[in-house]
Amino acid sequence: MCCCMECATFGCLKHLKPHLKSHAHNFAISTDFGHIFCYHCDDFVYDKRIEKLRRDAQNLFHIKLGLNLRHDWNPGKNEAKIIKKSSPQIIRMGKYGTRGLRGLINLGNTCFMNCIIQTMMHIPMLRDYFLSDQHNCRYQSSDDEDNQCLMCEISHIFQEFYSGEKQPYVPHRMLHLVWTHAKQLAGYEQKDAHEFFISALNVLHKHSESLSMKVNPNECRCIIDRLFTGQLQSDLTCGKCGNVSTTVDPYWDISLELLTAHHDHSNNEKAEWTLEQCLANYVKPEYLGSSAKIKCEYCGTYEESTKQLTLLKLPIVACFHLKRFEHSMTSSRRKKIRNKIRYPEFIDLTPYTTSNRNGISSRTRTQEQLAQLSNRYTLIAVVNHNGTMESGHYTCHVRHQRDRWYKCDDGIITREKIDNVLASEGYLLFYCKMFIDYE
Repeated sequence: MCCCMECATFGCLKHLKPHLKSHAHNFAISTDFGHIFCYHCDDFVYDKRIEKLRRDAQNLFHIKLGLNLRHDWNPGKNEAKIIKKSSPQIIRMGKYGTRGLRGLINLGNTCFMNCIIQTMMHIPMLRDYFLSDQHNCRYQSSDDEDNQCLMCEISHIFQEFYSGEKQPYVPHRMLHLVWTHAKQLAGYEQKDAHEFFISALNVLHKHSESLSMKVNPNECRCIIDRLFTGQLQSDLTCGKCGNVSTTVDPYWDISLELLTAHHDHSNNEKAEWTLEQCLANYVKPEYLGSSAKIKCEYCGTYEESTKQLTLLKLPIVACFHLKRFEHSMTSSRRKKIRNKIRYPEFIDLTPYTTSNRNGISSRTRTQEQLAQLSNRYTLIAVVNHNGTMESGHYTCHVRHQRDRWYKCDDGIITREKIDNVLASEGYLLFYCKMFIDYE
């Protein structure tokens, strides 16, 4: 993907060249690597000053993700000999390589855990963080078996996945640590994958060293917060005076009600709904009614009000939880909602943001286009629940090497077509930003 440096037109190089020619624009920049393409030279060109700017911008991006800065390094003769001696085999990652794909043994109703582990193993930024040895453990002991750090265990699993071993991995230590730090998940009964995901993030967050917390206790810049944390804005509008009371809360996921036939007052029980419709329903104004009056800060009295949620800050990795389990009105058991929800491979979250609702128009057209690009996401993983509440099983689909999808069913990994992925029921949907902003 490249971008024209004069008008911010995006496209692959093949389709961008006619634009450069017709508009007499000379240069484009690669959005993947920051290299400069010259139309007249019909090639990427090198300039010492531009290369320095590119490297500085790349280092800013690495700082935001907590990665090491990149510096030029040329090994000397002795260093080259040591490298050659200690590296008899060079491993190259092919375009369609399977390194990083590995099954997980089910330890007794632990399919819910296996699906979340597989999802984490296929989040690109999380993979880069752990494989570049960025985690500095605060709980390291002399005996690795006594190490209670879940971050260290995730790092170890990444190493196992990329070791080249093909036999399914046994995540027994991961299970033990989760039972230790999240007591509600202990036991061999079937657990909820969504509950496990949130509990795992909570423990990983606690075990992540964030230097920014020492400066500002209210700001955490650990890898978990950088990737998964967004901000949700809640606006309460007084029905009497129109005063708006705003609160902002962090979130790791968005739980969406499944739209059913009664939402549009139709009798079509088999109607299909889309993820976009569920999100639109999530951010639409909700009249709270007379039974939920709230004291207005301006009026000083309890008044009826309207509540609206919007996405103030979008995370790099967005998790959408489709609420398929609900308590039955006729019994104490929970029942499963099987309504079909169609979800896309690519999605633009701009319509559900706070800035879109407020109608911010001070930005130029180019700024608007760039803002929309930064809100575009691509699907990277889908967790599915198969069966009933009493007898269910979790599987997941993960994207590997950009455009190849695989189905993970505990220890069995099989190739899958994207059409089959999008046709699956869906319980947890994981999307990743296509373009990452950095400060």
